[in-house]
Amino acid sequence: MKNRIRRFLLIVNLQTLIISGLSVTSTAICIHYKFEADFPLTLVATSIVFPIVFSIGGAYKRREAALKEYAAIKGYLRAIYFVSRDWIDTPKPENVTKMNNIIQDFFNNIRVMFTSPKSELVENEEKIYDNFSDISLYIKHELRGEGLSSGECSRTNQYLQKMIISFESIKHIYQYRTPRTLRSFSNLFIKILPIIYGPYFAFQAEKMSWALSL
Repeated sequence: MKNRIRRFLLIVNLQTLIISGLSVTSTAICIHYKFEADFPLTLVATSIVFPIVFSIGGAYKRREAALKEYAAIKGYLRAIYFVSRDWIDTPKPENVTKMNNIIQDFFNNIRVMFTSPKSELVENEEKIYDNFSDISLYIKHELRGEGLSSGECSRTNQYLQKMIISFESIKHIYQYRTPRTLRSFSNLFIKILPIIYGPYFAFQAEKMSWALSL
């Protein structure tokens, strides 16, 4: 129930009530003074509907791209873990546990990074790359030290390289969201058009109940 209320308040908030109140006031004044005009609704479509549809479509594509790269990171990490556990004839339990701890620490850090403000991005990113460094050193010392062949170590390093590329892709999606100009353009017209269209709603009030028009 709390989640539903929280989602509802993302749409209906104080700003929504203020704009709605100003729009009703604008319409009431126009009805009172007979200030009417038949404005074209194409202005609403081009200045509000199109930017919102574009933003929603872009957000969906970014979400799908981020999920794809996140899945790749999980897959490569699982592959490295299986290398430490299954590719060596007699793996040391402490080394397998160490790899598991590195993975857990990595996911804790990546969760903190993408749920924290962008002002903390550099600090949180350093922790992620510390985890990448731990994995790289693990491949060099623990895996090679236990007898993993150079070819298999090279392949494991390729998993790490691809994982870093996937992380950078997610980071860029996190950094660069909806174009700022488009977002500002949409916000401006969402706020002013309902008020400016007071004469249009007053014009419609001639065809229907003024209460319905309000």
